[in-house]
Amino acid sequence: MIEHFLQETTRIWAEGGGVMIALALLALFLYAFAADLIYTFSRSDYQRFDSNACNNWIQNPDTAPGPVGEIIRYSQDEVSSLEEVRNRFDEVRLAVFPRIDRRLFFLVTLTTAAPLLGLLGTVLGMISTFDAMAEGGGRVIDMVASGISTALITTKTGLLIAIPGYFLAAAVRRRRQEYAAFLAGLESLTMQHLRKLPAKREAAP
Repeated sequence: MIEHFLQETTRIWAEGGGVMIALALLALFLYAFAADLIYTFSRSDYQRFDSNACNNWIQNPDTAPGPVGEIIRYSQDEVSSLEEVRNRFDEVRLAVFPRIDRRLFFLVTLTTAAPLLGLLGTVLGMISTFDAMAEGGGRVIDMVASGISTALITTKTGLLIAIPGYFLAAAVRRRRQEYAAFLAGLESLTMQHLRKLPAKREAAP
């Protein structure tokens, strides 16, 4: 059964023509970029932290784990005003989001290019079909069938690559929005903690 599947895949690949190589490379880059972006967000582990845990870490920065702990410690290190806290979080955003946005834009571009490459294969297949019809001869039916097969296979392959790509891009975009909201919440909790410090100092005997 596996051997039959491999033979059928090889046959379809061969009938698709040279455009299939470009589609395969595009799919490789697309899914590799998507996996890398998703891994970037999962590494930060921000989704499993609630406000209570973050509040405790803000009060005790040395206990905060991973990348989130690094952000918490950086946002409080030698900080004496709310403006400095805002600046620290702005620096974190500038260090993270432009790079993610560039890669997300490239991912969307690759996803959009997949059906266009499939359409290119369709055009080339139809050109082969018309050439065969113009030449005539005994092999015209075989050549027409080959051209139509190329046109259909590349279109289908381009769509099969693009559809998961759109879902992956949407997932990455949602993760980005969630991470931005998480940083905003972390900034708010840090500023609340900083506001309480003078009051605690005044209340201390």
